Amino acid sequence: MTKKVAVLGTGKIGEALLSGMIRGGWAPENLLVTTRRAERARQLSDRYAVTSVGNEEAARLADILILAVKPQDMGALLDELGPHVTADHLLVSAAAGITTAFVEERCAPATAVVRVMPNTPALVDEGMSVLSAGSHATSEHLAQAEEIFQAVGKTLRLPEGQQDAATALSGSGPAYFYFLVEAMTDAGILLGLPRDKAHDLIVQAAVGAATMLRDSGEHPVTLRENVTSPAGTTISAIRELENHGVRAALIAALEAARNRSRELATGQG
Repeated sequence: MTKKVAVLGTGKIGEALLSGMIRGGWAPENLLVTTRRAERARQLSDRYAVTSVGNEEAARLADILILAVKPQDMGALLDELGPHVTADHLLVSAAAGITTAFVEERCAPATAVVRVMPNTPALVDEGMSVLSAGSHATSEHLAQAEEIFQAVGKTLRLPEGQQDAATALSGSGPAYFYFLVEAMTDAGILLGLPRDKAHDLIVQAAVGAATMLRDSGEHPVTLRENVTSPAGTTISAIRELENHGVRAALIAALEAARNRSRELATGQG
């Protein structure tokens, strides 16, 4: 891609995206970053040979603006950017819960906006980014955004009405797995294993299971049944999980995350 791209609000996800783009062949001279702190700007410039600018200058110089700030900071950022954004820009919003309409209302008429929900495995190039087009974004705009986010993992297009659900499943999803690994590690300690050994066992089980889910094409029920022998250890554990309502708790947790994403869209920080 020869267009100039600016990452506004270059935190962890923004830096992961920046790093992935450079590894993917983007020329550093075509990449701009904005930060709140001068020290952070110098760090990014030294590390990636990119140019640090202010938000207004980013809008003036870049063709694509990636808005990677926190949801509660999006309004202030758009108030600053709005007068400098034209219909020639593509704005990519990576803030949870922020709708394309929210962005469009604060920019020039017919501004193309793509909403994207990445997740933290982008830090290791295993991210999943869910993209939705705003009312003025074309398939070409979506393709441009996909090219950027594919530098750090996979992408998936969904209607914007499904973005809050995707945020609950994918955006927040890694945290649920970390929570599960933490709980299983504690269980291993209770059963007599050293913490580091319990951790290694659970992490490799998680990596192996995820790889089988991705590569085998089998339904998760089939893969689980392959581990579950009659009157064995696994079915005894599954029975306890069902007795304690783990499945219902997960559904309720994801509903809560979906609802919070909707709240963020209304400015309920």
